[in-house]
Amino acid sequence: MTMQFRALAEQAIADGAITPDEILTLRRAGWADGAINRAEAEALFALDHRLGERSPEWVDYFVEAIVEHVLASGDPRGYVDAETGAWLIGQIETDGRIDSAAELELVVKLFERATNAPENLRAFALKEIEQTVLTGTGATRDGGELGPGRITASEVRLLRRLVFAQGSDRPAAVSQREAEMLYRLKDATLGAANDPEWPRLFVQAVGNYLTGFAWHGPLSETRARELESFMADDKPHVGRLFAAMGRSDVRAGFRSAFGKRERYFDVSDEVKADAQVTAEERHWLDAMIGANHQVDALDHALLDFLAEEGGA
Repeated sequence: MTMQFRALAEQAIADGAITPDEILTLRRAGWADGAINRAEAEALFALDHRLGERSPEWVDYFVEAIVEHVLASGDPRGYVDAETGAWLIGQIETDGRIDSAAELELVVKLFERATNAPENLRAFALKEIEQTVLTGTGATRDGGELGPGRITASEVRLLRRLVFAQGSDRPAAVSQREAEMLYRLKDATLGAANDPEWPRLFVQAVGNYLTGFAWHGPLSETRARELESFMADDKPHVGRLFAAMGRSDVRAGFRSAFGKRERYFDVSDEVKADAQVTAEERHWLDAMIGANHQVDALDHALLDFLAEEGGA
């Protein structure tokens, strides 16, 4: 860590405030060698915990620096391992839980950009976002009133970003765990003055879990390495591969590029199968609907959606 970075961070920690000029100086010092190292990242966390007020400029810089540090720590880049996830949780939980706008935005942004996130970090993120909504304590990235037992516009946006993020349980889709979280939030906020977009998010997200096709499970570390190596390979045979594919239709292209013994990539059967609500999923849905001993308006809206999609 540069002396300038350390001195500025310690000064800001001491007085509990940081100016735009100090943020700019931190930015220049931290990126002087092209990367934020672990010591610098921990200094930024210590600073965030001591700030009385967090300006938009600070939140933007803090999130950018920590997310970049975490993504760059992965091997391959963007693959967040369990050790890094545990480090990140430890940094956030030094003050008990996510209670700053910067930390909340950091968690959501990381899931949007990471190739994969470990189980411990996914569970932590879902729990903290749910508690923020249920208790009304915490912070949102862009401000907004928080109150227990209701879902605000800021929280709808955060929830949408989190459950559809590429680093979530099901990349770009909704997992059972995420759908169950949304059901608990729905039951806890029935009849409240929720944001008008909340019903849409609930129906779309739970409907996506029940009928949407997605790759089940995150990429393995080995597979992530293989993909990174392939995309980074600039040898002539890679150019020939894409040239071969460009001279033919998609199906023939895969066969000719990879050889006759390779099957072209076709997921049409998987898509059709996943669009149908299975007996197991029906049992799950019955349990979710019955949890509050009534079929409420959002349950009806979800059932209508499933009927229209042909999955029910």
